[in-house]
Amino acid sequence: MTATIRDLRPGDPGDAASVVRVRRAALPFLITTTAGVAFEAESANPAARHRLLVAENEHGLAIGTAQVGLAYDSPEPGHSYVNAYVDPAHRGLGAGTALLRAAEEYLAAEGALDVYAWVLDEPGHRAFAERHGYRPSRSAHFLRLDLASGTLPPYPDTLPAGVELRPGSDFSGDPHPLYEADAEVSADEPGDLPVDLDDYEDWLRTVWHDPLLDKRLTTVVLVDGAVAAFTAACTDGAGRYGSAMTGTLRAHRGRGLAKLAKTDSLHRALAAGCTEAFTGNDAGNEPMLAVNRWFGYEICATETRYAKKLETTR
Repeated sequence: MTATIRDLRPGDPGDAASVVRVRRAALPFLITTTAGVAFEAESANPAARHRLLVAENEHGLAIGTAQVGLAYDSPEPGHSYVNAYVDPAHRGLGAGTALLRAAEEYLAAEGALDVYAWVLDEPGHRAFAERHGYRPSRSAHFLRLDLASGTLPPYPDTLPAGVELRPGSDFSGDPHPLYEADAEVSADEPGDLPVDLDDYEDWLRTVWHDPLLDKRLTTVVLVDGAVAAFTAACTDGAGRYGSAMTGTLRAHRGRGLAKLAKTDSLHRALAAGCTEAFTGNDAGNEPMLAVNRWFGYEICATETRYAKKLETTR
């Protein structure tokens, strides 16, 4: 069976729901919603040349999907990405191969020199990537915390002098301080592709207005009135909470502020009815892994970043 590859149908909630179904089946640690998929398709920066591909079987059922585009926010040109997901019930039927072929042809035509893909660190997934010419790089872990277990560490009795906790929603009138914090933290995040967040309007459009971002459960740590640390929360409205980014500005690191931000956010998530919390960490980011172990997070899966050189067709 050869899968048929097409683009996501804009404005079709049913099509977006099919992408969510496949993503949840293939990678249940992701926080994903129909609104989030529609937003991803509609709000991507034009420079990303972003596409959401759908693989259909002969009955018109969506059995796979892929995110494809250029790493436009990297200061190094020529990088691109493809993250493909196939419903486990329909693996081995050619959908993954068809998605990769379509993605690589498109990216090469857009001038990409190489392509990066996250691959589950399991024998079958690794073998598939390597058969298609991909080579492994660094790894990252998915971690899960049972919020309903009642084992969250308590709030500290007092906050350090000059420290204040605020929800992200308090910055709705002027989120620029959070943009500046995100830009600094993202630049220091370990990974294969460096990130340079230098466009505030793009950040507003693609990050701040993302419907997955739960500003009420996002926590910002202020020190003497200025942003010092934060944890950004994503929720799916079905009891699942995800940490999109947790970080501390360079001048304030080593003071436990990231742990304080997560403590506040997780307690408020529990009070809001969330029952599961997920996060992801680079396998070499031992400081953040230690923080998450302290909360009780456990590794539930590992991904490896794979890369492949492309021959541009431009």
